[in-house]
Amino acid sequence: MAEVTVSQFADVLKVPVETLLSQLENAGIKVTGSEDKISEDAKLLLLTYLRKSHGENDGGRAGAAPEKITLKRKSQSEIKLSGSQGRSRTVNVEIRKKRTYVQRDVLEADAIKKQEALDKEIREKENTEIEKKKNDELEIKKEELEQKKKIAAAEKQKIEDLDKSKPKQPLKTEKEEKSKDGQKESPSKKDLKQKKQSRKKLKSSETRYGRKELHVADHKSGRRKRKTVVRRRRISVGSDAQHGFEKPTEPVIHEVYIPSNIAISDLAQRMAIKGNELVKALFDLGVIVTINQIIDQDTAILAVEELGHVAKATQDEDIDISFISDDEVEGELKSRPPIVTMMGHVDHGKTSMLDYIRKTKITDREAGGITQHIGAYNVETDKGAITFLDTPGHAAFTAMRARGSQATDIVVLVVAADDGVKPQTTEAINHARDADVPILVAINKIDKENTDIERIKNDLSSHEIISEEWGGEHLFVNVSAKTGEGIDALLDAILLQAEVMDLKAIYDGSAKGIVIESSLEKGRGSVATLLVQSGSLNHGDMIIAGKEFGRIRNMFNESQNVIKVAGPSIPVVVLGLSNSPISGDDFLVVKDERRAREVAEIRQSKSRESNLAERKIANTEEAFTQMTQDDEKFVPILIKSDVHGSAEALKDALVNLSTDEVIVKVISSGIGGITESDVVLANASKSIIIGFNVRADATARLSIKDTGVDVRYYSVIYEAIDDVKIAMGGLLSPEIRENIVGLAEVKEVFKSPKLGNIAGSIVIEGHVKKSNPIRVLRDNVVIYEGELESLRRFKDDVNEVQSGTECGIGVKNYNDIKIGDQIECYEQLEVARTID
Repeated sequence: MAEVTVSQFADVLKVPVETLLSQLENAGIKVTGSEDKISEDAKLLLLTYLRKSHGENDGGRAGAAPEKITLKRKSQSEIKLSGSQGRSRTVNVEIRKKRTYVQRDVLEADAIKKQEALDKEIREKENTEIEKKKNDELEIKKEELEQKKKIAAAEKQKIEDLDKSKPKQPLKTEKEEKSKDGQKESPSKKDLKQKKQSRKKLKSSETRYGRKELHVADHKSGRRKRKTVVRRRRISVGSDAQHGFEKPTEPVIHEVYIPSNIAISDLAQRMAIKGNELVKALFDLGVIVTINQIIDQDTAILAVEELGHVAKATQDEDIDISFISDDEVEGELKSRPPIVTMMGHVDHGKTSMLDYIRKTKITDREAGGITQHIGAYNVETDKGAITFLDTPGHAAFTAMRARGSQATDIVVLVVAADDGVKPQTTEAINHARDADVPILVAINKIDKENTDIERIKNDLSSHEIISEEWGGEHLFVNVSAKTGEGIDALLDAILLQAEVMDLKAIYDGSAKGIVIESSLEKGRGSVATLLVQSGSLNHGDMIIAGKEFGRIRNMFNESQNVIKVAGPSIPVVVLGLSNSPISGDDFLVVKDERRAREVAEIRQSKSRESNLAERKIANTEEAFTQMTQDDEKFVPILIKSDVHGSAEALKDALVNLSTDEVIVKVISSGIGGITESDVVLANASKSIIIGFNVRADATARLSIKDTGVDVRYYSVIYEAIDDVKIAMGGLLSPEIRENIVGLAEVKEVFKSPKLGNIAGSIVIEGHVKKSNPIRVLRDNVVIYEGELESLRRFKDDVNEVQSGTECGIGVKNYNDIKIGDQIECYEQLEVARTID
């Protein structure tokens, strides 16, 4: 900035020129008048002087920040409250916060001054008490000495008086004195004895320092003077010296962390309120609960906000993971293999393509030639290492495909060239987008005839999957899993995408990752397929996976070869967990087995609480459903599968079959063989047991034979779903269908004294039966529905009249028959319904 004059600078500072000149002079800057120029250095020197002078005026704290700062904050939010008749209302909530911050050094200085003043006061008080105590002791000593002097003088005077008044007698021998029976000692001897005892007592009371002990009272009623106790009061830094507790000037707002389910008592404790207050608040919201009841997360959040606190929803792991999580492992980031998930519609060739890459026969081992488990494989190719996840394509395995996309880096969308885009193809695209994962498209089966690749590209473009050839950003590769054409190009595209993403991980430290699949195997126990995402997993490590924990007893790769260490992006099969974890759970290596056990027990307890809460809700809904809809029917199912993923997929698929009339109710779902307890539960609940790739043991087979429980074994998920559909169809009410069997036209109306009006008719279509219901039509509009009372051919009663034949028809309870009306004869058929 250019130099300015004093007057210009004063105008900028909004101060008089005289004041500025005075300040410049005090700052040691020489100026002669208002037109002198001021340099930048002079300005800085003036600023330093002003800061220093202001600081001295404030008690020497130059340039100090304010001693006290008050911040105010206001936020607004909305909550929805349920009202009467199912209506809800929106309430605007405004939260105002006010916080005052005071400098720590100021508080410390004030506290030190207060403490020094208090200590001085205490010392003065103590000195006063000591002086007073000394004076009291001296006064007591003086009083006792004076009293003893008086007693001694009185006794001396008494002895002298006795000696004067007593005549002198000859001395008596000791025998003479003893011979006098009943004679008492003379008063003088008694007094002398008492005097001697008094002196002896006084002598015994002397201390080893030559002083005599002072006694306020010698008898039992004397009271000892209590020593005054002076209590010191400590003052902490930043606290008020007046008293220890103060009533808050404004309500205390807590941040309440809420898991998926929480007990009323626990929630009240987190808000520092009584349980009955929380119950009352929930009553006001229309939720009837008791203090020991468990509520869901949404209800808890409404209650917390209603009471003026801040609710923060958390996952269960967010709370208990703090017990076991160590500090973040620091190490060198190194490149890791990409994790690739093969996704697409069923029978589009995902596993066959992976089969060609691995040079194995995976599809031969899968029932029905389709993948029903998530397979994890690490493949060493000429281009580099790649980890593949093979997911099922059937609609029932939606959750399994979602887990695959969450654990992957790249998604290879497989589309058959002869089939095109299908529902599961669209579903796979949505999963990949939700996980924010790049998509590569592999158009398979190009070796077949009648393929239209351009049509597939066009269909995918409607889902915003556009090839680079069309100006998009997705790589399209044409392959044939049968001949191997294009496989190398696919691997190149995968590694190119991985290179662009620059995938790295820390190889040192404790391993972390995700559970891909889990199962129970006879002789091996819990078997879990883990995918390491960071760190190194070693044989013998203690891990916690979801609600389960254990030490790794053995570790295998996808070829069942024993390995000792697994780094990032490597899938492994481990043995040693306490039970089978849930697919999709995170796993973590911990060093302390006790801590792992505690966290596992906490998670198991939360899971039981959650299941209990869901069961209560389900029982309540079921009770209301039975009250309102008594005609609903249930198909109870008990599922046992070889792996957790299949059990979950089968459960979701069967539950989704439920309709308004028939509900599929899964009583239990688990992994492992069918046991006797499963049969007992199925018999009690009248359930059908579905065994997916598992069988019943010996005791269970005997129990099945005794109870007659329906047990069905499957190895393909389609068959299980189709059979449950048939069972549901048997519970559906039959569909009533009408079939018109004949039509007669009224030509004449006759009157009968017994039967009323008789319609002389001719059958123009089909036949008319006496036992069938009829409708009377006039101008093709139904005017009456009923039944026939008589059907005659000439004068004879007949049961049926064929087409082209004249007859007389009497309609029961209806006489308004006119010429030209039509009598329609029909029959009702019951048709069994099925589940689509």
